[in-house]
Parts: sequence; C-alpha cells; structure tokens
Amino acid sequence: MADRKSFQTALIHSDYRAPEGFAAFPAPIHHASTVLFENVAALRSRNWQDKTSYTYGLHGTPTTFTLEARLAEIEGGEHCVLAPSGLAAIAMVDFALLKTGDDVLIPDNVYNPNRELGRWLAQDFGVSARFYDPMIGAGIADLIQPGTRLIWTEAPGSVSMEVPDIPAICKVAQARRAAGQEIHVAIDNTWSAGIAFRAFDHGVDIVMQALTKYQSGASDVLMGAVIVRDKALLHRLELAHMRIGFGVSADDTYLVLRGLPSMKLRFDAHDAGARKVAAWLKTRPEIARVLHPAFEDCPGHETWKRDFTGAGGLFSVVFDEQYVEEQTDRFVDSLQLFKIGYSWGGSNSLCVPYRIQSMRKQWSGKGQLVRFNIGLEDPDDLIADVEQALSALRPA
Repeated sequence: MADRKSFQTALIHSDYRAPEGFAAFPAPIHHASTVLFENVAALRSRNWQDKTSYTYGLHGTPTTFTLEARLAEIEGGEHCVLAPSGLAAIAMVDFALLKTGDDVLIPDNVYNPNRELGRWLAQDFGVSARFYDPMIGAGIADLIQPGTRLIWTEAPGSVSMEVPDIPAICKVAQARRAAGQEIHVAIDNTWSAGIAFRAFDHGVDIVMQALTKYQSGASDVLMGAVIVRDKALLHRLELAHMRIGFGVSADDTYLVLRGLPSMKLRFDAHDAGARKVAAWLKTRPEIARVLHPAFEDCPGHETWKRDFTGAGGLFSVVFDEQYVEEQTDRFVDSLQLFKIGYSWGGSNSLCVPYRIQSMRKQWSGKGQLVRFNIGLEDPDDLIADVEQALSALRPA
C-alpha cells in the first residue's frame, strides 16, 4: 500500500497507537460491534463461548466481561451472562431450559412480567406453567411432575413481601435431580441485590438480578444478569443469549460498574430508612398491615431472620379496609417527595398502588395495597410527607 493515504482513507486508518501503561480506577469503556482478528487462523480458532478471547461485540468486550466477573463474585457464583433488562434475563433462563412439553413452576407472588411470560409460554409454546403458593416450602414436592424442569422463586415477593423457604424448595429439587430428573431452581434475587441473601449457599442453581435496581443505583439503566456456578448451565444460557440476540451497551455497562463500589453503603442506607418509615407507618390507624420482612407479622419473617442479613428499601402496606381505592389513590397523588413509578434501588423514593386482589389468586386481604421504595432522602422528611398525604384519605 502506498505510504501516502488519501485524506478520506487517513480519516479511517491511522498509524497512531496510544502508549501502554495508562491506569485508572474506572474500567475502560470498549465500544464495539466488530471485533478485529490478527489473521484468518485467529478468526477460525476462536470460540465465542470461550471468554478468554473475543469474537463479536454481542458476545462480549473487556467492559462486559469485567462486569460479568464482578457480578458473579458478588453473588458467590462462577459465571454470568448479561441481558438488556431484568425481564430479558428471566426470558433467557426460560428459553435456555424449557421446551415444548416441559413444565415450569412459578410462585403466585412473582414479579408480574414473569407471570405473563409464563402464561405466554403456556399459550404459544406448549410449556405447562403452573403457579404455586410461595409459602409452600417442602410441599413443592407434591407439585413436581416428571416433566417439571424449572422452579422459579422470588425472595421475597416484590409486592406482597412473603419470604419463601428457599432451602426447603432446593432440597426437594436436589433430591429429584439425584434420582435422575433434570430440574433446576432459579431465583429472582433482585430485592436483596445479592447482598442480604446468598442464594447459592442455600442451594439455588440459577440467580437472576435486575441490575436496573441497586447495582446501578441511579434509575437510569436497564440491564439484567443471570449467574450460575455450573458450566453446563452457563453453556445453555449462552446459547439462548446468542439465539435471541441479547446485547447490552458499553455505556450502560460502565454505569453499572460505576455503581458497584457504593452499592453496599447505599443498600444499608435504604434498609435503615425503610425500617424507620415502616415502623412509623405501623403506628398509624389508617394502616392495617405493614408488609416488611424484618417485622414479625410479615409472612415468612422467621425464614427471613434465618436466611437474610438485611432488607433494603422496598416494602408494602395494606390500608384499613374502610378506605376504598379512590381514597388511597388520592393519598398517593398527594405525596410530594415520593414520586409515582415502578422499580426501586435508586436515590429517589417511590410509591405505587397495586390492585393486589386481581393480581393474586391466593390473596385473601381486602384492604388497598400500596408499595413504598425508600430512597436516600432523610427518613424524617419522608415520614412528614406520608403524614400530610394521609389527610387526603379523609373525605373532603
């Protein structure tokens, strides 16, 4: 090739290479769809499932590999695969492990998009999706069929806050696997962020996280992760990841990496603030129940006390049944510091009313349910905000 390149070619091909030796705390951001190979032999020899090298941006860059490794370490796992959202991570698990004729068990208090995905699998893909009492524990043995391949769990339920006995469910699945049945337990561990509940240590096979929450911490990223210890499970997840075409952006990956060093500090602050606000709400005559796993009257509290080390910022309340939906909606609308929106784990406090009776087959309560995410504001200011909004419950 001639030494002198045209101006246009020079814009694309430069001889400059930055010197080696630059070091800084942040992980570098590698923007790439196309990965370059030194020669044809390198192109043909690389395996996209082998994370010791690179093949295409969708299968990983140094930036995404770094986040995957750190998330696996946080959870006590070995391998991690990223997805564009928490729901995408759930879908990746389902499509990796289920096929027509298989059966999946899903707790009745599950994150509602997971419920809808189960219904879609049953309707259009010939997968049997059955919903079980989240407090069933070892009784799950009575529900497992020969074709049951996957048991979803969520600890606790992210709206109604029941804490399931995960070790009991896992022991049943392990016994079935020892007897020759292919069956795995997956958990949505987003509520605890992998900080307050060590899922693998309690027998779980697959951990799913919505990195949208505490890991990023700023309400500005959509991302999910699936973490495993078993390499055979990893390969099945990687195939589903490739076939669906899941990818995450380098910039979003960097934002999650940036949030990890402060995650434990933020989680503990959310936890302390939430307990203070929840304890105050427990004294209010308008509130019939406070659904917070750290409180003795929350379903599964003893299990939480045994297996968890913290609680984060998310809990729900049930209003006295004298208050109708119109009144509790007015309460939510009257809040000033609390904003109306889904999700949790960010700095800003949130509040959402749920029509829990229509969501849950096994819900027996009559009062209106409202979920709170306690952010990083001063909890005394949040209590004052709730107190002024409670006046909206009273008829004008």
